[in-house]
Amino acid sequence: MDGYFATRLHHRLRERVREFAEHEVRPLIPAMEASRSVHHELSRLIARQGWLGATIGPEHGGMGVGHLGKTIIIEELSRVSGAMGAMVQASQLGAAKIVHFGSTEQRKTWLPAIAAGECLPTIAVTEPESGGHVLGMSATAVRDGDDYVLNGRKVFVGNSHVGDLHGVVVRTGPNSRGLTAFLVEADRPGCRVGDQKPTLGLHGFGFGELVFDNCRVPAANRLGEEGDGLAVAYSSSVLYGRANLTAVSLGIHRALLEETTAFCSERQRYGQPLHALPTVKMKLGQIQSRLMIARLAAYHAVHLLDQGAPCDAELMNAKLVNVEYALDSARNAMEVHAAAGLFTDRPIERYLRDAHHIFAPAGTSDIQLLRLAEVALGSSKGQWSERLSEVVRMPTAP
Repeated sequence: MDGYFATRLHHRLRERVREFAEHEVRPLIPAMEASRSVHHELSRLIARQGWLGATIGPEHGGMGVGHLGKTIIIEELSRVSGAMGAMVQASQLGAAKIVHFGSTEQRKTWLPAIAAGECLPTIAVTEPESGGHVLGMSATAVRDGDDYVLNGRKVFVGNSHVGDLHGVVVRTGPNSRGLTAFLVEADRPGCRVGDQKPTLGLHGFGFGELVFDNCRVPAANRLGEEGDGLAVAYSSSVLYGRANLTAVSLGIHRALLEETTAFCSERQRYGQPLHALPTVKMKLGQIQSRLMIARLAAYHAVHLLDQGAPCDAELMNAKLVNVEYALDSARNAMEVHAAAGLFTDRPIERYLRDAHHIFAPAGTSDIQLLRLAEVALGSSKGQWSERLSEVVRMPTAP
C-alpha cells in the first residue's frame, strides 16, 4: 500500500514515528492506564517532534507532508497508543481551522508555534444539548466595541486539558449564517476547563468540557468573517476529522492483528500453536482481510485529498469502514483470546476499549451511511474537499 502512494519522505517519516512510539510511548502506557488521566508531559514531547505541523506549509515552519503524511503519523502512534494518536489528530484538527480560515496575521502568529510544538490547538463545536447537530448550538458571542463576549459550554473537546488555543464556534446570529469562529487562548479570563472525567478508554488523552463565562475576546481573534463558523466546523470535520479518526482506527486495527497473531503463535493447544485450529485461523483471516480493505480505503481517500480532488464520499467511507472493521476485528480478537483477553496483562482489552472511542466523533456510522446514501441518490450538498482544494493540494514530492 505504501509503495503505491508514498514517497521516500513518507517511508522515512513512518520509520521515525514507529521508532519513537516504541521507545518513548510504549513504556508509559502502564502508567497512563493506571492513572486514567491526561499525560501532559508525553503530549508535549510528541508535539515537540513537529508532527502537529504535518499539513502546515514550510513557510510557516511546518512539515508540509500533506494528509498522507498526517495519516502515517497518526497510524503509527495509534498502533502503540490510541490515546496519543488521538492527541495528535485532535491537535492537527485544531490547526486546520487556522490553515484554511486564519488571517495572514493569525497564520504568522500561531502556525509556527503549532508546528514547533509550542502550542497545542483544539477545536470546540459540540454542545451538551445539540450533540452533532451543529446548527442547534446555543453558545453565543456578542459584539462589544472591539471585542466579542462569549458565553456557553462546549463538550467532547479533544485536548481540552492540554490545549493552549481553542478554536470555538459559537452563535452570533440566527440560522446557518449566524455561526462564527474565534481563537480563544486557554488562559483568557472567562475561559475555564471542566473537571476531567474518567473514560472507557484512550487513557492519556483528554476530551472534556470548556465553559465560557463572559469571556472577552478581541475581534482580531475572529476566524474569517461573521457567519463563517459553519464552514469552519464542517470543513474541519469533513476534511480533517474523518481522515484523522480513520487513521486512529487503522493504527488500532493493526495492533489488534499483530497482538492476536502473536498470541496464536505463543499459545499451544493439543501440542500445536493455537492458529492450527481451523476456527481460529479463519478469524485471523477475517481480521487480515478487514485490515487490508480498511487500509486501502484510508490511504485512497487521503491521496485524493492531497491531490485536491473531490473526495468527500471517500473520506466518509474511509471513516465508516475503518471504524466498523476495527470494532469487528476487536470482537474477533477477544474471541480468539477468550478468557485471556479479559486480563490487563495483555493489551487486547485496551484496543477494544480504545476502538469504541472512535465511533462517534466526526459523525457516527449512521451519519456516514446517510451522507453516502445522498451521494448514491445524487442529492449530496457539494464537496468541501473541492471548495478548499487549493489549500489542501500538496506538491508532488520525490
